[in-house]
Amino acid sequence: MSSLQGSQLFQQRGLINGQWVNAQTNATIPVTNPATGEEIGLIPNMGAAEATEAVEVAYQTLASWKGLTAQKRADLLLAWHQLVLTHADELARMMTIEQGKPLAEALGEVKYAASFIQWFAEEGKRVYGDVIPTTNSQQRFIITKEPVGVVAAITPWNFPIAMITRKAAPALAAGCTIVIKPANETPYCALAIAKLAEMAGIPAGVINVVTGKSQQIGSVFTSHEKVKKLTFTGSTPVGRLLMQQCSDTIKKLALELGGNAPLIIFDDADLDKAVQGAIFAKFRNAGQTCVCANRIYVHDKIYQAFTEKFVQEVQKFKIGNGLEQNVQIGPLINEKAVLKAQQLIDDACGKGAQVACGGKQHALGQTFFEPTVLTDVSRDMEIVQEEIFGPVAPLIRFTEEADVVAQANDTIFGLAAYVYSENISRIWRVAEQLEYGMVGMNSTAISNEVVPFGGVKQSGVGREGSKYGLEEFMTIKYMCLGL
Repeated sequence: MSSLQGSQLFQQRGLINGQWVNAQTNATIPVTNPATGEEIGLIPNMGAAEATEAVEVAYQTLASWKGLTAQKRADLLLAWHQLVLTHADELARMMTIEQGKPLAEALGEVKYAASFIQWFAEEGKRVYGDVIPTTNSQQRFIITKEPVGVVAAITPWNFPIAMITRKAAPALAAGCTIVIKPANETPYCALAIAKLAEMAGIPAGVINVVTGKSQQIGSVFTSHEKVKKLTFTGSTPVGRLLMQQCSDTIKKLALELGGNAPLIIFDDADLDKAVQGAIFAKFRNAGQTCVCANRIYVHDKIYQAFTEKFVQEVQKFKIGNGLEQNVQIGPLINEKAVLKAQQLIDDACGKGAQVACGGKQHALGQTFFEPTVLTDVSRDMEIVQEEIFGPVAPLIRFTEEADVVAQANDTIFGLAAYVYSENISRIWRVAEQLEYGMVGMNSTAISNEVVPFGGVKQSGVGREGSKYGLEEFMTIKYMCLGL
C-alpha cells in the first residue's frame, strides 16, 4: 500500500451528501502507481444507484446553495482556494503517485487548479443582468441570469485536479451544485479536492463525488431529468456518445475533446524560441495533454537546423519516477498508451519516417517510454491523423504558407494550434486562417484561468475559464413587467 496512508486527504470512499461512503455492493477497484505498478489503494466501484442518489442529493441542495448571496458563495470558494494552496505539496505528491507526472509539474498543476477557484469566486460576484429599453410604455423588460441547476462532470486522468476545479469552481460560483465522476486511474486527487471543499465549509451535497463504473454513471448523468448540464473532458468518441445520450433530455453541454494540434515554424522564426516552445508543447506531462503539439511543421530552409537543436534538447530529458529529483518526464498512464505510441512509430517508420532519437519503451520498463523524435514524416502516416498522447514528436517539412495552413486544417479536430514567425503580418494572417479555438503565436503556454479554453469542429463545444466559462453554467431569464 502507498505512502499516502494516514493523510486526511487520502480518501478511499465516495462523497454523497457530505458522507464518505462505499459502493452499495461494497465492490472496489484497485488504483495503481504507473511508475511502479504498485497498488496505491482501493476506491468504491459505484454504479447507477449511487450516481442517481448523488444527483438527487445535488438537486435537494440546489435551492439553499443558489439562495446564498454571490458574496457568501465567494467567501466559501476563497476559503477552499486557500486550503488547496496550503496543502499544495501534499496534493502534488498524491498526483505524482497516481498519475505519474513529475513532482514539479504536479505542483504547477495544483496552483493552476487553485487559480480557477479564486478567479470564479471573484467573477461570480459580477453576474450582471440587463434592463432593455421598452417598445411599449406600459411594459418593462428585465433580463437576469440564473444557475442552470445540477451539473454532472466527467473528468480525465491527465490533469486530475485542474480539470475538476475548472468545472466545479464556475458551477459553484454560478449557484449550481455538482456531481463529479473522476477517472478511475486518478480518483484520489478528486476525493482530496472534495475533502478540502468540505473543510472549507462548503455545505454537504453541494459537491458529490462518485467513482467506479464509468458507463453506468455516465448513463445516469445523461438521462436524469434533474441534471441540467453535462461537462466532459476526454476523447472525441466518448464525447460523441455522451452528446447522443443527452439528446433525450436536452441538456446544456460542454465538451472538451481530443486535439491534433499543429505547430508551424516558419523560416523567419526565432529558432531558439521555437525549439523551447516545441519542447514545452510536446513533452509536458509526457505528451499526454489535449493541446500537445501533435504535428510539428518546419520550413524546409530551417528543417535541418531545427531538427538538430530539437533532438539535442530532447536527449537531455531525465526520465523516471516523478518523485525523484530533477525528473522531467514520468511514465505514461498505462500499457495501452505505450502500445499506441509504439504502433504509431512502427507505422511511420514502415512508411519512410526516420527515428532521430528514442523510438521504443524505456529501459526502466513499466510504462516509461523514450522521448522520441521522428523525421521525414508525411501526411499519409497514422501519426499525422491521430492524437498521439505520448512523448513522440513527428517533424514534417513544408515550403509554402498556403499549403501548410491547408495541412494544419486538414483534420476533424480544432482545439489548439501554434505558429512561430517574426513576421507580424504573417503570424496574424496565419492565425486567422487556422480553424482552431485557440492559437498560440510565438508561445505555446496558452492556458490560464482568465482566458477561454476550448475548441471547434470535433474538439468540442463550450469554453472553460474566463468570464465566458461562467456563462456556461447559467441560463438567461427574461421577465416582462406590465405597469
